[in-house]
Amino acid sequence: MIHSLFIVNNSGEVFLEKHWRSVVSRSVCEYFLDAQRAAPYDVPPVIATPHYYLITVQRDSVSLVAACKQEVPPLFVIEFLHRVVDTFQDYFSDCSESVIKDNYVVVYELLDEMLDNGFPLATESNILKELIKPPNILRTIANTVTGKSNVSTILPSGQLSAIPWRRSGVRYTNNEAYFDVIEEVDAIIDKSGSTVFSEIQGHIDCCIKLSGMPDLTLSFMNPRLFDDVSFHPCVRFKRWEAERLLSFIPPDGNFRLMSYHISSQSVVAIPIYIRHNFSIKTGEQGRLDLTIGPRNTLGRTVDKVKLELTMPRCVLNCLLTPNQGKYTFDSVSKTLAWDVGRIDVSKLPNIRGSVSLTPGTPNIDANPSINVQFQISQLAVSGLKVNRLDMYGEKYKPFKGVKYLTKAGKFQVRM
Repeated sequence: MIHSLFIVNNSGEVFLEKHWRSVVSRSVCEYFLDAQRAAPYDVPPVIATPHYYLITVQRDSVSLVAACKQEVPPLFVIEFLHRVVDTFQDYFSDCSESVIKDNYVVVYELLDEMLDNGFPLATESNILKELIKPPNILRTIANTVTGKSNVSTILPSGQLSAIPWRRSGVRYTNNEAYFDVIEEVDAIIDKSGSTVFSEIQGHIDCCIKLSGMPDLTLSFMNPRLFDDVSFHPCVRFKRWEAERLLSFIPPDGNFRLMSYHISSQSVVAIPIYIRHNFSIKTGEQGRLDLTIGPRNTLGRTVDKVKLELTMPRCVLNCLLTPNQGKYTFDSVSKTLAWDVGRIDVSKLPNIRGSVSLTPGTPNIDANPSINVQFQISQLAVSGLKVNRLDMYGEKYKPFKGVKYLTKAGKFQVRM
């Protein structure tokens, strides 16, 4: 399966390597670095070299490169590499170069347990935390004094059970189950305000702190919205196919229960609109006028709004007046960024002013596009709603809560 794993930083330096079957020279990463230099944001996930297949994942500020000698299912390896990054974030709260370097010992211990002779073995967070204790200051000092490691000498209770994602004997004083429904809107809006393309990528994250071995059933008001779904292994898929219910014995702690995709444009309601006017005339200054407002938000507040647009190369500077927030203009990259903040319905955010141009600039027909970021709390823009959560197998009554959040994914408005 996987012969070697390399972790590469943004500078193209391999700062960690791990080998299972045989030592692979880190020079093989040059093929990946060449592809990254050619197209920084479009690196092929699978790169064929004369002797190896390189399967890559880029997350945050690091890239994971797995070297495989034989052909393997690439999605299987890609999913495993994402699981490695998720595990690092769970253990260290981040997956940056500095954090990995500060925790080299624990990182190598985790990789030893997650892969056995190059094949995935233990990838569930609950199992790994029983095998390898998460680092903290007291444990680090104790290990330094006694010479011990974070690796447990006892086999995890769930390792050999039919429910490997949940450890046995879990006990809590307060039994709680929280669900976060998070949706990202990807959209392209044309010059007239019509929707060219729109879809929703969503997921449900859970924080489950329940004693014993609870069996949960989660139902939705409108489960037929989903066009495509993927589940955590704990979900009983046959029950979902038959009844559109999520039936599962949950892992302990934080995990992603499901991811889903909604592509029906009739369902995707665009939650904001932008009125824009941008004009450049020969021998004159240009004019820019932008106004942003909420739409289809059911009274919810649109927050953390940011607009970014790349101006034509002929633009030298922007002299604008915003009635809300701050703006910056980078004269090198020609990028105008406006940090709006919260949208007040009584006084819509507006920015207007003049644009200085290179002398002799002709009329320009190609206008820039606006990349938008925003966030709306307590709203799932698809209309998805959790109906109820039932628990079986335990006698106590847990505290339950559901939060909704909508935010912009790749959201673009063409001017």
